[in-house]
Amino acid sequence: MPYKKLLLPLVMLLITTVDCVQAQKNQKVEYKFGKIQPQDFLINASGIDSAASAIKLFDIGNCYFEISPISKSFVYVYERHVRYKILNKNGYNYANYSIGLHKSNSESKEVLEFMNAATYNMVDGVMTTSKIDKDSKFTEEVNKNTVFKKFTLPNVKEGSIIEYKYKIKSDFIFNLPGWSFQSEIPTLWSEYTITIPEYFDYKFNRSGYYEIAHPVHEKVNASYVTNVQSSATRDRYVAENMPALKDEPFISNLDDYRPSIDFELRSTNFPGQFFNDYTGSWPKIVNAILDDDNFGGYLNKGNYAKNNLKTILSLENDSLKNAKRIYKYIKDNLKWNQNYHYYSTETNPKTIFEKKTGNSADLNLALINFLREAKFNAYPVLISTRSNGKHPGYPVISKFDNVIAAVEIGGNVYFLDATAKDMPFGMIHYENLNHEGFLINVNDKSGGWISTETSFGDESMHVYQLTLDKENKLKGTLTNYFNGYAGLTARNAYRNAINEEDYLKNLKKSKNGLELHNFKILNLDSLDERFIESMDVEIEDHVEEAGNLVYFSPLLYEQTKENPLKHEERIFPVDFAHPIMENCRVVVIIPDDYEIDKLPKGGIFKLPENVGSFTISYQTEGKALLIKSIVTISKSTYSPEEYFDLKELFAAIVEKQAEKIVLKKKI
Repeated sequence: MPYKKLLLPLVMLLITTVDCVQAQKNQKVEYKFGKIQPQDFLINASGIDSAASAIKLFDIGNCYFEISPISKSFVYVYERHVRYKILNKNGYNYANYSIGLHKSNSESKEVLEFMNAATYNMVDGVMTTSKIDKDSKFTEEVNKNTVFKKFTLPNVKEGSIIEYKYKIKSDFIFNLPGWSFQSEIPTLWSEYTITIPEYFDYKFNRSGYYEIAHPVHEKVNASYVTNVQSSATRDRYVAENMPALKDEPFISNLDDYRPSIDFELRSTNFPGQFFNDYTGSWPKIVNAILDDDNFGGYLNKGNYAKNNLKTILSLENDSLKNAKRIYKYIKDNLKWNQNYHYYSTETNPKTIFEKKTGNSADLNLALINFLREAKFNAYPVLISTRSNGKHPGYPVISKFDNVIAAVEIGGNVYFLDATAKDMPFGMIHYENLNHEGFLINVNDKSGGWISTETSFGDESMHVYQLTLDKENKLKGTLTNYFNGYAGLTARNAYRNAINEEDYLKNLKKSKNGLELHNFKILNLDSLDERFIESMDVEIEDHVEEAGNLVYFSPLLYEQTKENPLKHEERIFPVDFAHPIMENCRVVVIIPDDYEIDKLPKGGIFKLPENVGSFTISYQTEGKALLIKSIVTISKSTYSPEEYFDLKELFAAIVEKQAEKIVLKKKI
């Protein structure tokens, strides 16, 4: 499958030579390493990118095939030439360059065949060149399969121009190098050319919100073996004057919106050989993954599960209870190593339980294995995590990076993820909340897309019972209730603290003026219940006094002080991953010789079709003030067309939660 080397028959050998049969279409920008024009030093950012730390003057990539004299199989050759203008000190990090190289457990590998880099500065009208030296080259071995070649350029200053040019040869031709046309700094010219032999058919995915020019798509003559003529397809993609891609809040993955292309092998068709379809359709992908020992083979080895289920399952005939017991058993006995994958690292669940740790597939496929052995209808669901980006939807196996479980019980489908101890039954990790997954039916070897929208929200409620004294201190109690993803976050924070003292220190860190005593928690291990924190509190520095007037913002630490949606418009969806509800209830008893001078006006603010709302109210009863604030984000995702109304809702939250209650001292 994708991570394994694709061995090809010895049909066409020797070095690639490609000869165009027609002239290049459209302008092609040519740059020679080290040939810097004086006017390049005058280039600066402007407009919306005027604060940029650097400019990418050009970024040119080229990918083509040749035959390895060692393996006698096709390899791809990837060349890149990139040049930057450094504008200020924040751009100095571009002087540090890193190239990742992969190798498998066999002889398959990637090799950095060539690397050149230099810094250019103008000194008294004369350009000086500082080339990279041996002491500035490093190799870092991340693990047995990945190494990084790292380079640090000398003499980088504000106004410097730097460039890198290198060549990689790779045995791993299932996926060809992709290309991104937009980065975090403005790009004047980005170009990618890829030439693919006629024997290969690759699927390519184009993503992003900017249209990329495709000026060249042509057949060219190609010779991969002496005296054997063949052809190849050459494509060239170009983007010019691309603005910087700026991160925005509530985005699943910025790369989902970055204009880019990537490639995955669909099939091969060599003369004298059978046509080989690798991933041309979903049924082909499903069959291949179920035939793999690290997926389908792992799922079907049930002896270990059978032997352990006798002590796990309850005698009563309660399917949901038994599924929960299996789920808890997996979480209690296996620890996630923080790595995502849809293939297990072993071919038998027994080995994982002996090691007691594994990647996400090790845990979740073991969970499915146990559920299936207990006669549940349980299925693997392939996921592209939020960090990995959205899957394009058509048959591309390499765009997945994780697997979770789905189980049918009583007509309901529950999604399960065993990677976090404190996730209740039916909850999946935040990273998996990418809205859909590909469910595989192991029994009939079929598959299809399924919505993975969660029924869990991020729910928090904060209840203050306070008394204001004449020294302007607020004293009383605070009780926090966390449910859903808020409960998971709170439990994780508590468990990950060194001790309770360390937890309380972190709790107070962002809460100016807070002193607390008699801290207690409830339901730490009762995952289906709300996680509750209660404490006695003393709060200073939140009440202002001017003459005989006293001012304070009653929402205290729960106040939203800044609108997270700052842009006037947005072309990306607003993705919260899950619904959100924030509820704050504050009761303040004021001194007998105080009276209310000004009470803010409450209000109700609703999004169209009631897909979100904000309610704030103020009530009085004798010397007691009751303030309620409720924010509800009802959907996980809002379209760009809904952005303006959503931004206005947050603006109302910031404005209304900041309003102060004014009290007057009686004279």
